[in-house]
Amino acid sequence: MKCKLPLFFGFMAAILSLPVIAAENVHLSIDASRPGARIDRNLFGQFAENLGHGLYEGIWVGPDSPIPNTRGIRNDVVSALRELKVPNVRWPGGCFADQYHWRKGIGPRDKRPATLNSAWGGVVDTNAFGTDEFMDFLEQIGSHAYVSANVGSGTPQEASEWLEYMTAAQPTALAKERAANGHPDPYPVALLGIGNESWSCGGDMTPDYYVSQLKIYSRFVNNDNPAQHGPDKMLKIAVGPGFPETEWTEAVMKAWQHHDWSWDFDGVSLHWYTTPNGFANKTSSLNFGEGDYAKTLKSTLFMEDFLRKQETVMNKYDPQKKVALVIDEWGAWHAPLPGTNPDFLLQQNSLRDAVLASLNLNIFVRHADRVRGANIAQMINVLQAMILTDKA
Repeated sequence: MKCKLPLFFGFMAAILSLPVIAAENVHLSIDASRPGARIDRNLFGQFAENLGHGLYEGIWVGPDSPIPNTRGIRNDVVSALRELKVPNVRWPGGCFADQYHWRKGIGPRDKRPATLNSAWGGVVDTNAFGTDEFMDFLEQIGSHAYVSANVGSGTPQEASEWLEYMTAAQPTALAKERAANGHPDPYPVALLGIGNESWSCGGDMTPDYYVSQLKIYSRFVNNDNPAQHGPDKMLKIAVGPGFPETEWTEAVMKAWQHHDWSWDFDGVSLHWYTTPNGFANKTSSLNFGEGDYAKTLKSTLFMEDFLRKQETVMNKYDPQKKVALVIDEWGAWHAPLPGTNPDFLLQQNSLRDAVLASLNLNIFVRHADRVRGANIAQMINVLQAMILTDKA
């Protein structure tokens, strides 16, 4: 893996976080003969939810747009993301994933039904950006798919058929439908999220109820691409916690310890956002003082304690560390910019947010024996975005 810039920032963040000791010399040595855990490139993944202008205007403008595009996808965004070498992109959510029905987003765009995005702002979604457009986008930027299955309002059959549509190589009806939509070859799908935040917006489930659903979806939702049977197999990610308590992780990992041939998963997700004053009283992304800055960094550094608590539980059931911890939502969550739709979560990012990103990445790297994936929230125009666009 070659990804020197994020590691440099993490290295510098670690140095800057060392306490200042008056009148003493601080010595730092690096012993290259004692390598640590392998740093998985998936730590630098990103997240693109159907939220605000993250997809529409951020990625998708349509083939008839005056904005330069390739098959409806913005050329300037593609160019910028190719430079970042994004390992994977998580889509369609987020909270939106558990209301997303994939069939409404395939086929001729002028025949796709308009639906309501009740997760984010109650706006109309034309479904112009669907599965095939997402896969086209990934191919253009050179990344891999991390798709989130609808466990909240969907069914195992719907999710199973979605994976067959994307990955079947044999001439099934769904594979033929994919070919008719312009892609005869199966798509590669690197990761499958089995639901999203099932303890909250994904269905307000109890841990035991989620485990019952996890077993069913893990059994029947599979990758049918023969090229992904083996070392390149699709990894299944179970829903993990978004809170420091360990009850959810305990239930999921206890079930995993007793899994059999018929079902399994490869990772557990974890969500943690930097919110210095909590979600009810978010800080401004523009107007902040030293006190807000300090609280921001303190909130960020809590990620270390959060990981340790979950790892302790995971180590109890999985001492060999076969199951990865995947922080597939992380980053700064500030108050929306004044004058914007508050449900679109648009914020301006600054050097303060670059520092907190470096701190997070440094924490992930230091826990690389268990943490083998992470997705900053989000890619474009939403929360701690890498890119901000306008209509021109």
